[in-house]
Amino acid sequence: MRKRKSEVPKYSSYALVTGAAGGMGRIYAEALAKRGYNLLLVDINRDGLAETDTLIRQTVKELYPDNAECGFETLVIVQDLSEQDAAEKIFAEAESHGCVVDVLVNNAGVLFFNDFTAVPEKKISVMMMVHNYTPVMLCRKFLPGMKERGRGYILNVSSLAAWMPWPGIGMYGNTKRFVKGFSRMLGVECAGTGVSVTAALFGAVDTPLYNLKPSLRKLARRLFVMIAPEKAVERALKATFRRRKTLMPGFINYIFRFFIVIIPDFVLVYALSRVRRIWARNAKK
Repeated sequence: MRKRKSEVPKYSSYALVTGAAGGMGRIYAEALAKRGYNLLLVDINRDGLAETDTLIRQTVKELYPDNAECGFETLVIVQDLSEQDAAEKIFAEAESHGCVVDVLVNNAGVLFFNDFTAVPEKKISVMMMVHNYTPVMLCRKFLPGMKERGRGYILNVSSLAAWMPWPGIGMYGNTKRFVKGFSRMLGVECAGTGVSVTAALFGAVDTPLYNLKPSLRKLARRLFVMIAPEKAVERALKATFRRRKTLMPGFINYIFRFFIVIIPDFVLVYALSRVRRIWARNAKK
C-alpha cells in the first residue's frame, strides 16, 4: 500500500539493532524502518546482514514509491559481539558516519543446552559477552548522547528464563537475569532525562534459536506456549515507545513464572537426571 506524501516519515536519526542478520533482529529492523528510523544493522553474519539490508531497502521503496528522496539510509556493521572491544568498534563506526542513534535494541542472543561443566569454556564466554558485556558497553557508549539530546529508547531483550534455574539452561537464564536487573537499574538512573529503558521478558518465541521440528513449533503456538516473532517484536516496540519498564507477552507466562520460582531443588535434581539420560542416549546415536 502506497503512502501519501504527507505520511512519509522523515528519516534522520538511527535505530541500532544487534543480531540483525535474521530472526527477530531482522523483524525489529524492518519495523523500525517503517516507523521512520534509519538503520544501523549489526551482526557477525555478513551474508545475512546483506540480505536484511536488501530486503528492508526494498520494503521502504515499495512503501514510498513516489518519494524516492525520503532519505532512508542503512549502515551495515559486521561485528563479532563476543569480542571485548565490540561496542567500541560499533560506536566508532557510527560516529565516523555521523549516525545519531536514538533507539538501541540489544537483541542478539545465543542458546545451548548442557551441564555447565560439559560446555566448552569458549561457549560460556561467548554467551556472557553477547548477552551481558557488549549490551552493557553499547548502553555506556550511546546513552550519554541520548541524554544530551533529551531523547532515546533502549530495548534490552531478557527472557522468562531469568526466573528459571533449570537443568541445561542455567547459564542462559542467569545471563538473562542480569539483563533484567541491569535494565531496571538503568531505567531508574535515566528517569527525567528523556531516555527510557525497557526489558522484554519473552517466553518461548518461534525462532530457529530453539531448533524444533515444524510440527512441534506449530503445536507450541496453538497451546500459546510459543509466540510468533512478528507479534513479539510488535509488542516489544509498542512497550518501548510507550516507555514501559518491562513487558512479558502472554498470560500463560505469568502463570508459568509463579510456578517456576517455587519449584524445590529436589525436583530440579530429578529433572536433571532425566535430562542427562536423554543427552546420553542422543550422544550414542
